[in-house]
Amino acid sequence: MRADLEESFATFVRARGAHHLRVAALLTGSMAEAEDLVQASLVRLYRAWPRLDVTTTSPDAYLRTIIVNTRRSWWRARWRQEAPVASVPDRPDPADGGGDPADRQALGSLVRSALAGLPRQQRAVLVLRYLEDLPEAEVAALLGCSVGSVKTHAYRGLRALRSSLGSLTEFTEFGRVSVNETVPPGGEKG
Repeated sequence: MRADLEESFATFVRARGAHHLRVAALLTGSMAEAEDLVQASLVRLYRAWPRLDVTTTSPDAYLRTIIVNTRRSWWRARWRQEAPVASVPDRPDPADGGGDPADRQALGSLVRSALAGLPRQQRAVLVLRYLEDLPEAEVAALLGCSVGSVKTHAYRGLRALRSSLGSLTEFTEFGRVSVNETVPPGGEKG
């Protein structure tokens, strides 16, 4: 970078750096993280500085945008990372997907094969209603049938799954295996 551009960048940082540090501190809630955020943002601004026309406009808005976008990308990256816990459990929690992976795979295979044995409409209703968690009206609209048909297909499909899968007692220690109960048109729970 040319010396005059480098000097104008340094002047901008000296004049407006503290302000942007305060903005970053409010965004992050931590002064240490704010310092890291401003530093990373200033590096990106430094690379773009030769392309900016700083004689007619202030680069504050550009730096603010960089700070917000960098913070957002850091948040997204951190969201996917592991989170620290107070104590590490001796055994994995089955509710969090713990347990033996082979048993989870076997259970998944059983459920998939039981679903494959259902009629097409019942399978579609069960997948949309319970896996995708769509309301009955939306499932009916997607499948082009009435809400009553969705309820009937759900009831019959769940009854067939329960019959096909049995009690699954060999999997109960790895987590509770349950299927939502529905009330059939007659009013008795199935």
